[in-house]
Amino acid sequence: MDRHEQGGSTVIIEKRTYTFHPGKVQEFLALYEAEGLALHTKYLPMIGYFVSDIGTLNQVVTMWGYKSMAERDELRAQLYADPAWIAFGPKTTPFIQKMETMILKPTSFSPIR
Repeated sequence: MDRHEQGGSTVIIEKRTYTFHPGKVQEFLALYEAEGLALHTKYLPMIGYFVSDIGTLNQVVTMWGYKSMAERDELRAQLYADPAWIAFGPKTTPFIQKMETMILKPTSFSPIR
């Protein structure tokens, strides 16, 4: 059970958009599910993992929730120090054309705060 199910609060959301070389999304997702997913979720609180269906194609959008930027930095540092993640990272680079990161902060009336 993750902290969202436990009633923990999310203050910021990190949205990452990956644009893949044409025809490589499914191959990447198979690799990620087999080798990267457990590593990622060991450290980072996943909100969602999505593929584009209408609009810009060949994209995967991920969303991660944190209590603060300090928590984000700490959890990502732990992930990046994991030898298994260090070994996994280079396997993904041939698939990715571009990556964008956006930090989203909720408004005062947002249901997620």
